[in-house]
Amino acid sequence: MQDLLSPKTDAASALFAASAVPVTTASVVTTPTNGLVCGDVAIDCNGFAMPAYFAKPEGIEKPPVVLVLPEIFGLHAHIADVTRRLAHCGYMAVAADVMARQGDARSYSDMPTLMAELVSRVPDEQVLNDLDAIVQWAGAQGGDLARLGVTGFCWGGRMTWLYAAHKSVKAGVAWYGRLAGPVSAHTPRHPVDVAGKMLSPVLGLYGAADAGIPLETVVAMQRALEEGSSAARASRFLVYPDAPHAFYADYRPSFRAAHAQAAWLEMLDWFAQHGV
Repeated sequence: MQDLLSPKTDAASALFAASAVPVTTASVVTTPTNGLVCGDVAIDCNGFAMPAYFAKPEGIEKPPVVLVLPEIFGLHAHIADVTRRLAHCGYMAVAADVMARQGDARSYSDMPTLMAELVSRVPDEQVLNDLDAIVQWAGAQGGDLARLGVTGFCWGGRMTWLYAAHKSVKAGVAWYGRLAGPVSAHTPRHPVDVAGKMLSPVLGLYGAADAGIPLETVVAMQRALEEGSSAARASRFLVYPDAPHAFYADYRPSFRAAHAQAAWLEMLDWFAQHGV
Protein backbone atom coordinates (compact mmCIF):
# COMPACT_ATOMS: atom_id res chain seq x y z
CA MET A 1 0.00 0.00 0.00
CA GLN A 2 3.00 2.26 0.35
CA ASP A 3 3.39 4.79 -2.44
CA LEU A 4 7.01 5.84 -2.03
CA LEU A 5 8.32 8.77 -4.02
CA SER A 6 11.66 10.38 -4.70
CA PRO A 7 12.08 14.14 -4.27
CA LYS A 8 11.24 16.29 -7.30
CA THR A 9 13.17 19.30 -8.51
CA ASP A 10 11.60 22.53 -9.74
CA ALA A 11 11.17 26.16 -8.67
CA ALA A 12 9.19 25.15 -5.60
CA SER A 13 11.98 22.75 -4.66
CA ALA A 14 14.50 25.56 -4.81
CA LEU A 15 12.29 27.66 -2.56
CA PHE A 16 12.06 24.83 -0.04
CA ALA A 17 15.82 24.34 -0.07
CA ALA A 18 16.32 28.00 0.71
CA SER A 19 14.04 27.85 3.73
CA ALA A 20 14.92 24.42 5.11
CA VAL A 21 18.63 24.34 5.77
CA PRO A 22 20.06 21.91 8.35
CA VAL A 23 19.04 22.99 11.83
CA THR A 24 19.49 21.99 15.46
CA THR A 25 16.85 21.67 18.14
CA ALA A 26 17.87 25.12 19.36
CA SER A 27 17.12 26.89 16.08
CA VAL A 28 14.13 27.54 13.87
CA VAL A 29 14.25 28.17 10.13
CA THR A 30 13.14 31.69 9.22
CA THR A 31 11.75 32.22 5.73
CA PRO A 32 12.18 35.81 4.45
CA THR A 33 9.16 38.11 4.45
CA ASN A 34 10.14 40.06 1.34
CA GLY A 35 7.26 40.15 -1.13
CA LEU A 36 4.79 39.15 1.55
CA VAL A 37 2.13 40.76 3.71
CA CYS A 38 2.23 38.91 7.03
CA GLY A 39 1.93 39.22 10.77
CA ASP A 40 0.10 38.40 13.98
CA VAL A 41 -3.64 38.97 14.16
CA ALA A 42 -6.55 38.23 16.50
CA ILE A 43 -9.53 36.63 14.78
CA ASP A 44 -13.03 36.81 16.25
CA CYS A 45 -14.10 33.19 16.66
CA ASN A 46 -17.59 33.23 18.11
CA GLY A 47 -16.67 35.95 20.59
CA PHE A 48 -13.16 34.67 21.38
CA ALA A 49 -10.10 36.60 20.14
CA MET A 50 -8.15 33.77 18.53
CA PRO A 51 -4.39 34.40 18.19
CA ALA A 52 -3.29 33.74 14.62
CA TYR A 53 -0.55 34.41 12.10
CA PHE A 54 -1.11 34.95 8.40
CA ALA A 55 1.02 35.45 5.32
CA LYS A 56 0.05 36.22 1.75
CA PRO A 57 1.84 37.33 -1.40
CA GLU A 58 2.02 41.07 -1.87
CA GLY A 59 0.12 42.55 -4.81
CA ILE A 60 -1.95 39.47 -5.68
CA GLU A 61 -5.71 39.88 -5.57
CA LYS A 62 -7.82 37.03 -4.17
CA PRO A 63 -5.08 34.45 -3.58
CA PRO A 64 -6.22 30.91 -2.73
CA VAL A 65 -6.47 30.24 1.01
CA VAL A 66 -4.77 27.46 2.99
CA LEU A 67 -5.51 26.86 6.67
CA VAL A 68 -2.42 25.64 8.55
CA LEU A 69 -3.29 23.54 11.60
CA PRO A 70 -0.50 23.33 14.20
CA GLU A 71 1.09 20.51 16.13
CA ILE A 72 0.24 19.97 19.79
CA PHE A 73 2.84 22.65 20.57
CA GLY A 74 0.51 25.37 19.30
CA LEU A 75 1.24 28.39 17.15
CA HIS A 76 5.00 28.65 17.45
CA ALA A 77 7.73 29.97 15.15
CA HIS A 78 7.94 26.90 12.92
CA ILE A 79 4.22 26.91 12.16
CA ALA A 80 4.31 30.64 11.42
CA ASP A 81 7.21 29.95 9.08
CA VAL A 82 5.17 27.34 7.21
CA THR A 83 2.62 30.05 6.41
CA ARG A 84 5.39 32.18 4.88
CA ARG A 85 6.62 29.25 2.80
CA LEU A 86 3.10 28.78 1.46
CA ALA A 87 2.73 32.51 0.81
CA HIS A 88 5.87 32.45 -1.31
CA CYS A 89 4.09 29.74 -3.35
CA GLY A 90 1.14 32.07 -3.98
CA TYR A 91 -1.21 31.22 -1.13
CA MET A 92 -2.82 33.20 1.64
CA ALA A 93 -1.94 30.95 4.58
CA VAL A 94 -3.51 31.33 8.03
CA ALA A 95 -2.36 29.49 11.15
CA ALA A 96 -4.42 29.94 14.31
CA ASP A 97 -3.72 28.83 17.86
CA VAL A 98 -6.90 26.78 17.95
CA MET A 99 -6.13 25.37 21.40
CA ALA A 100 -5.86 28.86 22.91
CA ARG A 101 -9.29 28.75 24.56
CA GLN A 102 -7.90 26.08 26.90
CA GLY A 103 -4.40 27.55 27.38
CA ASP A 104 -1.02 28.31 25.83
CA ALA A 105 0.71 25.17 24.59
CA ARG A 106 4.01 27.02 24.34
CA SER A 107 4.10 27.47 28.11
CA TYR A 108 4.53 23.74 28.81
CA SER A 109 7.95 22.18 29.20
CA ASP A 110 7.03 18.48 29.00
CA MET A 111 4.72 16.62 26.68
CA PRO A 112 2.82 14.42 29.19
CA THR A 113 1.70 17.48 31.13
CA LEU A 114 0.83 19.31 27.93
CA MET A 115 -1.30 16.39 26.78
CA ALA A 116 -3.04 15.93 30.14
CA GLU A 117 -3.67 19.55 31.05
CA LEU A 118 -4.31 21.14 27.66
CA VAL A 119 -4.59 18.99 24.55
CA SER A 120 -7.00 16.45 26.07
CA ARG A 121 -9.32 19.30 27.10
CA VAL A 122 -9.75 20.72 23.59
CA PRO A 123 -13.06 19.60 22.03
CA ASP A 124 -12.91 18.64 18.36
CA GLU A 125 -16.25 20.35 17.73
CA GLN A 126 -14.93 23.61 19.17
CA VAL A 127 -11.93 23.49 16.83
CA LEU A 128 -14.06 22.74 13.77
CA ASN A 129 -16.39 25.66 14.52
CA ASP A 130 -13.47 28.01 15.13
CA LEU A 131 -11.91 26.97 11.83
CA ASP A 132 -15.15 27.93 10.09
CA ALA A 133 -14.84 31.42 11.60
CA ILE A 134 -11.19 31.64 10.54
CA VAL A 135 -12.17 30.76 6.98
CA GLN A 136 -14.68 33.60 6.94
CA TRP A 137 -12.02 35.98 8.26
CA ALA A 138 -9.66 34.94 5.46
CA GLY A 139 -12.37 35.67 2.91
CA ALA A 140 -13.00 39.10 4.42
CA GLN A 141 -9.28 39.83 4.05
CA GLY A 142 -9.36 39.17 0.33
CA GLY A 143 -8.68 35.45 0.18
CA ASP A 144 -10.45 33.38 -2.47
CA LEU A 145 -12.65 30.95 -0.55
CA ALA A 146 -13.59 29.21 -3.79
CA ARG A 147 -10.00 27.90 -3.69
CA LEU A 148 -9.75 26.78 -0.08
CA GLY A 149 -7.36 24.14 1.20
CA VAL A 150 -6.28 22.89 4.60
CA THR A 151 -3.10 21.27 5.89
CA GLY A 152 -1.91 20.30 9.34
CA PHE A 153 0.87 18.57 11.22
CA CYS A 154 0.60 15.86 13.92
CA TRP A 155 -2.39 16.99 16.04
CA GLY A 156 -3.24 19.34 13.17
CA GLY A 157 -2.96 16.44 10.72
CA ARG A 158 -5.69 14.60 12.58
CA MET A 159 -7.81 17.76 12.58
CA THR A 160 -7.21 18.13 8.83
CA TRP A 161 -8.95 14.80 8.23
CA LEU A 162 -11.80 15.81 10.53
CA TYR A 163 -12.20 19.21 8.90
CA ALA A 164 -12.30 17.63 5.45
CA ALA A 165 -15.24 15.56 6.70
CA HIS A 166 -16.85 18.64 8.29
CA LYS A 167 -16.61 21.13 5.43
CA SER A 168 -16.24 20.87 1.68
CA VAL A 169 -12.89 22.39 0.72
CA LYS A 170 -10.96 21.86 -2.49
CA ALA A 171 -8.35 19.64 -0.85
CA GLY A 172 -6.62 18.74 2.39
CA VAL A 173 -3.11 17.51 3.19
CA ALA A 174 -2.60 15.70 6.50
CA TRP A 175 0.96 15.34 7.77
CA TYR A 176 1.27 12.29 10.08
CA GLY A 177 -1.99 12.88 11.92
CA ARG A 178 -3.30 10.14 14.20
CA LEU A 179 -6.03 8.12 12.48
CA ALA A 180 -7.47 5.99 15.29
CA GLY A 181 -7.43 5.79 19.07
CA PRO A 182 -9.48 5.99 22.25
CA VAL A 183 -12.58 8.17 22.19
CA SER A 184 -13.78 10.65 24.79
CA ALA A 185 -16.36 13.38 25.16
CA HIS A 186 -13.94 15.84 23.53
CA THR A 187 -12.70 13.43 20.84
CA PRO A 188 -15.76 11.32 20.00
CA ARG A 189 -14.53 10.34 16.54
CA HIS A 190 -11.22 9.81 14.80
CA PRO A 191 -10.44 10.06 11.07
CA VAL A 192 -11.06 6.35 10.50
CA ASP A 193 -14.56 6.81 11.91
CA VAL A 194 -15.46 9.56 9.41
CA ALA A 195 -13.43 8.30 6.45
CA GLY A 196 -16.43 7.13 4.45
CA LYS A 197 -18.14 10.52 4.76
CA MET A 198 -15.31 12.72 3.54
CA LEU A 199 -16.48 15.91 1.82
CA SER A 200 -13.02 16.77 0.52
CA PRO A 201 -10.13 14.71 -0.88
CA VAL A 202 -7.15 14.43 1.45
CA LEU A 203 -3.55 13.48 0.81
CA GLY A 204 -2.00 11.74 3.83
CA LEU A 205 1.76 12.12 4.25
CA TYR A 206 3.10 9.53 6.70
CA GLY A 207 6.33 7.90 7.82
CA ALA A 208 6.90 4.17 7.77
CA ALA A 209 9.01 4.49 10.94
CA ASP A 210 6.44 6.52 12.89
CA ALA A 211 6.36 4.85 16.31
CA GLY A 212 3.09 6.53 17.25
CA ILE A 213 1.06 5.77 14.13
CA PRO A 214 1.15 2.06 13.25
CA LEU A 215 0.97 1.30 9.54
CA GLU A 216 -2.01 -0.95 10.31
CA THR A 217 -4.04 2.17 11.04
CA VAL A 218 -3.00 3.67 7.71
CA VAL A 219 -4.13 0.48 5.97
CA ALA A 220 -7.44 0.54 7.86
CA MET A 221 -7.99 4.19 6.94
CA GLN A 222 -7.23 3.52 3.28
CA ARG A 223 -9.76 0.67 3.21
CA ALA A 224 -12.40 2.84 4.84
CA LEU A 225 -11.75 5.59 2.28
CA GLU A 226 -12.07 3.16 -0.62
CA GLU A 227 -15.57 2.21 0.54
CA GLY A 228 -16.77 5.77 1.09
CA SER A 229 -17.86 8.90 -0.73
CA SER A 230 -16.34 10.14 -3.97
CA ALA A 231 -14.11 12.53 -2.01
CA ALA A 232 -13.05 9.64 0.23
CA ARG A 233 -12.19 7.46 -2.77
CA ALA A 234 -10.17 10.34 -4.26
CA SER A 235 -8.03 10.54 -1.12
CA ARG A 236 -4.67 8.79 -0.96
CA PHE A 237 -1.63 8.11 1.19
CA LEU A 238 2.09 8.47 0.62
CA VAL A 239 4.23 6.61 3.14
CA TYR A 240 7.92 7.52 3.22
CA PRO A 241 10.43 4.79 4.07
CA ASP A 242 12.44 5.17 7.28
CA ALA A 243 10.68 8.46 8.05
CA PRO A 244 9.75 8.96 11.72
CA HIS A 245 6.94 11.02 13.14
CA ALA A 246 7.36 14.77 12.51
CA PHE A 247 9.77 14.25 9.62
CA TYR A 248 8.86 17.72 8.31
CA ALA A 249 9.63 19.49 11.61
CA ASP A 250 12.95 21.07 10.66
CA TYR A 251 13.58 22.33 14.19
CA ARG A 252 13.56 18.82 15.69
CA PRO A 253 15.86 15.78 15.47
CA SER A 254 13.05 13.92 13.66
CA PHE A 255 13.56 16.10 10.56
CA ARG A 256 14.40 14.18 7.39
CA ALA A 257 15.29 16.67 4.67
CA ALA A 258 14.78 14.47 1.59
CA HIS A 259 11.43 13.12 2.72
CA ALA A 260 10.30 16.57 3.87
CA GLN A 261 11.19 18.12 0.54
CA ALA A 262 9.48 15.37 -1.45
CA ALA A 263 6.34 15.60 0.69
CA TRP A 264 6.22 19.41 0.44
CA LEU A 265 6.22 19.17 -3.34
CA GLU A 266 3.53 16.50 -3.24
CA MET A 267 1.41 18.84 -1.12
CA LEU A 268 1.79 21.64 -3.66
CA ASP A 269 0.97 19.25 -6.51
CA TRP A 270 -2.10 17.99 -4.65
CA PHE A 271 -3.39 21.51 -4.08
CA ALA A 272 -2.79 22.43 -7.72
CA GLN A 273 -4.52 19.28 -9.00
CA HIS A 274 -7.60 20.06 -6.93
CA GLY A 275 -7.87 23.74 -7.71
CA VAL A 276 -6.48 25.30 -4.54
